Amino acid sequence: MKILIIEDEADLRENIIQFLRKEQYLVESASDFHSAKEKISLYDYDCILLDVGLPDGNGLDILRMLKLLEKQENVIVISAKDSLDDKLEGLDLGADDYLTKPFHLAELNARIKAVLRRKALDGRNMVRINNMELNFDDRTLQINGNDIRLNRKEFDIMAFFVVNKNRLIHKSALAEHVWGDHIDNADNFDFIYSQIKNLRKKLKDCGADLEIQAIYGVGYKLTV
Repeated sequence: MKILIIEDEADLRENIIQFLRKEQYLVESASDFHSAKEKISLYDYDCILLDVGLPDGNGLDILRMLKLLEKQENVIVISAKDSLDDKLEGLDLGADDYLTKPFHLAELNARIKAVLRRKALDGRNMVRINNMELNFDDRTLQINGNDIRLNRKEFDIMAFFVVNKNRLIHKSALAEHVWGDHIDNADNFDFIYSQIKNLRKKLKDCGADLEIQAIYGVGYKLTV
């Protein structure tokens, strides 16, 4: 899952980045209002951790921008303020949760998982499709009850397809979601082809009752 941290406190931002990367999230960050606006206008995220008190703007204006852009990102507001008015305004603007500083990183992780499950997985931490079971907490894939070994990127790709089953996924969207916004510097998508080829072979070899279908010149679709 892809997370954007909008936080101006350098030490806190770095601690969150390191912690969430250990939890196998793809993490990007912005340290000020201007760079945050640029990122959310260009890229999509599964969850945004949003500090209200940014040095060059109000984080709540980021929420307003997300609404204007009709984006569906999960947003957790993080702030040193413990004001009911701030909480209510953030929730009214579309935030999914509110966490007051200081907080434990384990609690932040639990909040992230909760909002992701509520929106993408209807509250569940795993998805069953035909004879496949994908567990997002354990990062495991089973076919007919048998464990299928996936590397980190293969799991991230599979998770993205599962959440978007039967939808056409453009190659550029898949690359950005799984590899981050530095994908802009890539010359081609050969690395995606390699990962998809390996994943499709594993699904076929183990008898998965679903398929990652290639749409020539466009992208892929998980068909069930």
